[in-house]
Parts: sequence; structure tokens; C-alpha cells
Amino acid sequence: MPDLSLESGIYQQGIQFVAGVDEAGRGPLAGPVVAAAVILPPNLTGAEPWLQLLDDSKKLTHARREKAAAAVQENALAYGVGMVGPEEIDQMGIGRAALAAMMRAVGQLSLEPGHLLLDFIHVRECDYSYDTVVKGDSKSYSIAAASNIAKTTRDRLMVEAADTYPGYDFAKHKGYPTKAHFQSLRELGPCPIHRRSFAPVAQASM
Repeated sequence: MPDLSLESGIYQQGIQFVAGVDEAGRGPLAGPVVAAAVILPPNLTGAEPWLQLLDDSKKLTHARREKAAAAVQENALAYGVGMVGPEEIDQMGIGRAALAAMMRAVGQLSLEPGHLLLDFIHVRECDYSYDTVVKGDSKSYSIAAASNIAKTTRDRLMVEAADTYPGYDFAKHKGYPTKAHFQSLRELGPCPIHRRSFAPVAQASM
């Protein structure tokens, strides 16, 4: 379970605002990669009931994620969302696109963070002081908060995409490479939100 130990260590350095940052959607064949940045109040004790809702979003049910995201939006000092669409992913590569989405999310914050806690990602350059944390969404409440905002935001976008592009079942698999998704790619070919640089999509385009 996550806690506030990483945040506490940074507060002790005199830094007031710490932003946890995470992304969702590196692996899908379609849709954007979405990131969120969250600044939690620095006076939390860790015993607040709403914090107990938070964990790595991949470990939670859909209902729990939605409840966790709503709690974050209600209690955070600030949160921001950033995304990179399929065309940019094809141009940049998914690694650079994920980092770009994370930095865009930070840029949407209404408060200037003094430090970033990033769920582990290779960072080439950054305008902020930061730590990258392996499995950070299981260790830091700030990163777990961002994980849930990013995941629920992306899932909603893919549910909307299911109406725009019927036949691909995006509402069910959210663009991930499932057997049903491969089947629809073979039958229908790629749609405008598919990532054409990803091998299964490129093969379906032939």
C-alpha cells in the first residue's frame, strides 16, 4: 500500500508542493496516452479515510478507481491532466510520448510544484527537480492519486470512442491488445485513433 513517506522526506527539505505524476495507456494499440499530476495537501497524516481508497489503479476495480479519482479531485490542492494522441505517439515513440503527457499534466497544475515524484520513466531532461520511483503508484499516495486520475480519464475517453468508432469494442478493452481487438483489426482495419507505428496495427494496414 502507498504511504506519505516519500512526500514527507521532501517536505522536510523545505519544499511545500510535491506533485505525484503517472500515466495510463502505454500499452494499448489505440487512443491517447493520458497522464495526471496531483499535489496533495502537505498537512496530511496518512490516516485520512479518503487516502485509504488509493492504490495502483491497475489493482483496483472500475468502481473503486472512480471513487478514488473523485476523492482525489475533491481533496487535492491541485491536479492537472495531459495527453498525447495517436498521431503524436507515432511521431515521437511511446516512451517520449508518455513523458510528454506527464509534463503536460504538470503544466496544467494551478500551483507550481517544487518537486515531482514520477512513476518510473526514463527522463532525458526536466525543468523540475524530480525522483523517478519504481512502482511508485504502490508506494506514494501522490503518485497513486495521479494513477487513478489518469486511468479513469483515459477509460472515459475510450468509452466515448466506442460510440464514434463502432465495431472495435473500445468500451470493453479500452484499446489494449486483446484477442477481440485483434479480430476487429483484421476485419475492419485500423480506425483514426489506432497507433499505426505499433506492429499489430501496421500489419492490419497491409
